[in-house]
Amino acid sequence: MRVARLSIGSGVPLVVLLGVVLLPAADQKPATPTTRETVAKPLSEKEKKKKEEKLRKELETPYRKWLNEDVAYIITDEERAAWKRLNTDDEREQFIEQFWLRRDPTPDTVENEFKEEHYRRIAYANERFASGIPGWKTDRGRIYITFGPPDERDEHPTGGTYQRPPEEGGGETTTFPFEDWRYRYIDGIGNDIMVEFVDPTMTGEYHMTMDPSEKDALSRVPGAGLSLMEQMGLSDKSQRFNNTDGTLLPAPMGGPTSRTNQFDRLDQFVKLQKPPEVKFKDLEAVVNSRISYNILPMEVRAYYFPLTEASVLTGVTIQFNNRDLNFQSKDGVQKAVVNILGHITTMTRRVVNTFEDTVTVDSPPDMLQAYSQRKSIYQKTIPLPPGTYRLNVVAKDLVSGNLNNYEVALNVPRIEADKLASSTMILADLIEKVPTRSIGTGQFVIGDSKVRPRLDAVFKRDEKLWFFVTAYNFESSQATRKPSGQVQYELMKTGSTDKIYDFTEDVNQIPGASTSQVTIEKALPLKDLAPGKYTLQLRITDQNRNQVLTPSAQFTVN
Repeated sequence: MRVARLSIGSGVPLVVLLGVVLLPAADQKPATPTTRETVAKPLSEKEKKKKEEKLRKELETPYRKWLNEDVAYIITDEERAAWKRLNTDDEREQFIEQFWLRRDPTPDTVENEFKEEHYRRIAYANERFASGIPGWKTDRGRIYITFGPPDERDEHPTGGTYQRPPEEGGGETTTFPFEDWRYRYIDGIGNDIMVEFVDPTMTGEYHMTMDPSEKDALSRVPGAGLSLMEQMGLSDKSQRFNNTDGTLLPAPMGGPTSRTNQFDRLDQFVKLQKPPEVKFKDLEAVVNSRISYNILPMEVRAYYFPLTEASVLTGVTIQFNNRDLNFQSKDGVQKAVVNILGHITTMTRRVVNTFEDTVTVDSPPDMLQAYSQRKSIYQKTIPLPPGTYRLNVVAKDLVSGNLNNYEVALNVPRIEADKLASSTMILADLIEKVPTRSIGTGQFVIGDSKVRPRLDAVFKRDEKLWFFVTAYNFESSQATRKPSGQVQYELMKTGSTDKIYDFTEDVNQIPGASTSQVTIEKALPLKDLAPGKYTLQLRITDQNRNQVLTPSAQFTVN
């Protein structure tokens, strides 16, 4: 406890304890019967929920701003409803990316002209139309952001004398500040669209109106601002108050037009406040699959095995749980069919590779329940130059129609000739040698081995866990012309440093070892392991260069 001593007056000590000033006894006033409670009360459940809700809203701010500000005027009702069903930030990020891609007039180029123009319009609206509120919130800002600059713009920033057109009755009057924006054509609305904004308070805050008489500052002044017919005595200004269309327009010269028809004005007013239609229908399939995110669950992973410094064998692996597939009786068997489309592009969306295939699962009718507990796996192997790519995998269950669009980055590694490097470490449920004619071809084949990955890395105690990894670029010993190094294998319970398994072998004891590469493929029995999570770590050492690699992988035993 901190106590500070000060002095007041003639050196009388003043004690400050926990922020409370205690005067000397002679100067103290009698204690009052009431005391102040200094201990904070615990929050009630209602207060806790309120605090959590406030925190949640604060954390959602970037996405709320995007939804409620950035795209508030152009997002469709269907997209807004789909957005509300998203649960994670990853889903929201993917939705946003596809939202802009759907509107991109040139999706195969780096630039998204629609997005760039949209944010330019927001900046322009904020600069030109602000009036106590941000420009994007004003009616002029809304129309400008949604439909762009008008083809013609008639501005009356101070109001003043105005000659009415014949459809508004003709004659001269005085107006509040107003603007007329004319669009030659707006998709979904029509041709020759006139939008009027009025500032009746003369504060600079214009609002969109469907009443052409709202700008007339003399509409309620008797005997002032008369129309031509009123001037000629063919009509009386008081008759304006009997209008059934909600306006104070005088009788039109030559009869009413579509522009003054109340139903046409109302229809246009409503349409102008709707988001514009999406023009690029060819991208709807991509967007729909993003909106229906994870309706068909699947796992996607890529494994990398360098061939040369300029080429890396990339194994795109996809795994489904059979229980997520829909089976249909056909030709005496229960059959599930999934179509797969893969699309690999550079980060600038230049197409690098496209693949498509069909995964079929056949089950005898009496074994359907057992088959539903299994997994189905597919792999496509593609050589790629080192670099970063974007992979989209679209999968569709042909029986149920469920689909998923899974997007992931491919970080294809680069190996350097003078440095020790390794491939991805694969945990597999099967490794076996393939016939000579099948070397290097087919699903799951790496060199002369078939390696079937277990993507979720979950194994049972009565199974074997296989692991496969290749190390590259050992420096040869000058004496033996062979690699000089060792591989240490360690198995630990995740979260513990106690080693369950620890074994080291010389790289030259591994079959097929050479200076260019050393392929490690081994099986680990699991029957003696208790259920739980484990970490398998290898320590690969090149003793000539004194370089070390430590590839590792985690798995679960049930």
